[in-house]
Order: sequence, then structure tokens, then C-alpha cells
Amino acid sequence: MCSTVTSMASHSHGFLDSPVTPIFSPLFVTWKTGRDKRLRGCIGTFSAMNLHSGLREYTLTSALKDSRFPPLTREELPKLFCSVSLLTNFEDASDYLDWEVGVHGIRIEFINEKGIKRTATYLPEVAKEQDWDQIQTIDSLLRKGGFKAPITSEFRKSIKLTRYRSEKVTISYAEYIASRQHCFQNGTLHAPPLYNHYS
Repeated sequence: MCSTVTSMASHSHGFLDSPVTPIFSPLFVTWKTGRDKRLRGCIGTFSAMNLHSGLREYTLTSALKDSRFPPLTREELPKLFCSVSLLTNFEDASDYLDWEVGVHGIRIEFINEKGIKRTATYLPEVAKEQDWDQIQTIDSLLRKGGFKAPITSEFRKSIKLTRYRSEKVTISYAEYIASRQHCFQNGTLHAPPLYNHYS
């Protein structure tokens, strides 16, 4: 099970062998399931990590240790989709509305009702997939970050927001199996060109 999910993430990024030059990047690994692609796990890091070790670590963490969901099981594999998002172009926003739905991911920092600093993030595709506007996205993100008090316009103005973009690629379990068969039939361990592009 663990080797399969890490291999899926590696395939989704378009390689199995270590590149000559190590790549370092902040990254997130997202698991979804079924035809409606329900979220099944999503964890990552804003620290630039070696891509191979980062993929290995966060593939397993998001699959097995996302506190919002039970661990993935072997029986779920045929219905899974794995996405790898490499985060780029970090910019401090001028205010909580200084970003564009469907273009930017956002990371917010705020002080909760107990005086504790909290952070939360949504990847660029989340607001668009949920059909949220900016305010709905910010408010949802505050709740995700554990803010329990009423959300006012004044409080939103106190948020520190960082916007970013991502390069994302997704692979389904069926595509993963087909690519493995293709690789071994051709006597190579490299993923086919289909998996070398970002969506």
C-alpha cells in the first residue's frame, strides 16, 4: 500500500529516477476519490524540500495522517487520484482581497480569539472548485484554521495574506497502472511523456 501511493505520486510528477540536479520546492500532495473526486487527504509544506524526499514524505502523510480523514486503505486504490502541486511565485498581498480566484493559492496568518497566531492555506484550485468568491474563501479558510468567533469585516482586514501559484499534475490509479505496464513493456522505468506536463 505505502509503496503504491508513493509510486503514484512519483509517476504523477513525471519521473521515477532521481534527476541529475536535485529539485527543491514547496509542495502539496492531494488525494481524491471517486467520480466526484471527493477530497481524501491533502498535506504539504511551504518549506523548499528536495522533491524526491518531499514527495515520499508528504505522499504518505497526506494518505495516512490527514487528521480530517481516516487513513487510505488498499481497497480504495482503484478509485484514487493523486495530485502533486509545486508552489511558486510567493507574494505578500496588500490586503485580504489582493488575489484572484482560480489563479492564486492563499495562505493566511491571523490571531485567533485566544490570542494565538494561526495559519491556513487553500491551493489555487480550491475556491474555483467550490464556486466560492473571495469573501467565502477567506471565511472558510478562517474556520479551517480554527477561528471560532464571528467573522467581521474589521477582522478580515487584520489578516496577513500571502498569495502564490502552483504547477499541478494529477494521475488516476488507472493511468498509473497503464503507465507502469507501458514502462515495463518498453524496458524502461521512466514515465511516458503524458505525465511530464502540468495542468
